[in-house]
Amino acid sequence: MAKISVIGSSSMDLVVTSEKRPGAGETVLGDSFKTVPGGKGANQAVAAARLGAEVYMIGCVGDDHYGKSILDNFRKNGVRIDYVEPVTHTESGTAHIILAEGDNSIVVVKGANDYVTPSYVEKAVSIIRESDIVLIQQEIPEETVEYTAAICKNYHVPLLLNPAPARALKEEVIRQAAYITPNEHETEILFKGKDKQEVLREYQNKLFVTEGKAGVRYFNGKEEVLIPSYEVEAIDTTGAGDTFNAAFAVALAENMPLEQSIKFANRAASLSVTKFGAQGGMPTRSEVEGSL
Repeated sequence: MAKISVIGSSSMDLVVTSEKRPGAGETVLGDSFKTVPGGKGANQAVAAARLGAEVYMIGCVGDDHYGKSILDNFRKNGVRIDYVEPVTHTESGTAHIILAEGDNSIVVVKGANDYVTPSYVEKAVSIIRESDIVLIQQEIPEETVEYTAAICKNYHVPLLLNPAPARALKEEVIRQAAYITPNEHETEILFKGKDKQEVLREYQNKLFVTEGKAGVRYFNGKEEVLIPSYEVEAIDTTGAGDTFNAAFAVALAENMPLEQSIKFANRAASLSVTKFGAQGGMPTRSEVEGSL
């Protein structure tokens, strides 16, 4: 069984569905409202656990009702919470999501996720050292991503960096990460002014650009490759990227060949959008393997 540590955010998603997305200053009538567990870190931890990995979440929640619900959801999905700490007098992170016109718009309030500091992660170094791979995202402080990249490199543990939400990364962090998985928008921010084909060649078998329905693009050392996605009827695209990253990490930790790992991750991501909620459609291992 693959052992994966996920360092990142945990939050509660406040989800509104509507036929139309409001413009600036505009009010529209929505169709429904739900609260569901989310946060990029938590999503990736749950997805990896459903795919059969032993998963340790490293993060913070608030000392509030949402925090208790997030912890209960981890337990229900088999995610280890030895390194998840409720922060007193701080609210849990929230994501305010509008599902409209076949896509999503999201505003994230970090809350307790700002307490996932380097000193907090340091408490979990023992489990990080034992991990087959570590997953991290950018809904936590920038210095925590930098610290994690350094310790993973030091202990020879592969780091999969999902650079979302997008912000500039130091060259040292890019060099220390084993795998980086931006979407097209994030790629432009990370490598501002550079041609995408040039960047893919520079970071062969490290940089994997997710292109939504088109698939995932990378350079394998000989040629640029696009691994296509799978066609499905999408109901909610929230969490598709998190599912991809979790499944990619599981496959890599199990030593699947690179192209097979991407296909496995693409299939998991495509299944995830067929149900409501970031975690609602995240598939089990049998569901992914049964549909490949």
